[in-house]
Amino acid sequence: MPRRIRLRKVVEPPRFKGYRPFGVSSKSRKSVDLLYEEYEALKLADYDFLKHDEAAGLMGVSRPTFARIYESARRKIAMALVEAKEIKTVFGNAIMDKDWYLCSKCNARFNIPDTMDKGTCPACNSKQIELLNK
Repeated sequence: MPRRIRLRKVVEPPRFKGYRPFGVSSKSRKSVDLLYEEYEALKLADYDFLKHDEAAGLMGVSRPTFARIYESARRKIAMALVEAKEIKTVFGNAIMDKDWYLCSKCNARFNIPDTMDKGTCPACNSKQIELLNK
């Protein structure tokens, strides 16, 4: 019996829902699903320049697990670039560090501090917000 998959901690969700290659018809092509934890691993290792053991500690996983997540993310990004596929972000096995919301009206992603009114978007004051944590 395989071990249960631990939830990986994600500090901030991706600020996009996906990417499309420019100049290529995407109707016939399949997309690549990039999990939130894969995005977080890429961000921590390649954008924030953290060492794998430091990034693994932030995500609450072991260093070998972090390396596997990071390798999977790099392979998916490479496949999307070479095969001109769309990249879509998918929640995956992640748990958010805080409650994050998405505004359906202006597409802003935000978390609500305790001092703010819950249920409204801080950018456009819309009531059409959804919780990104699952």
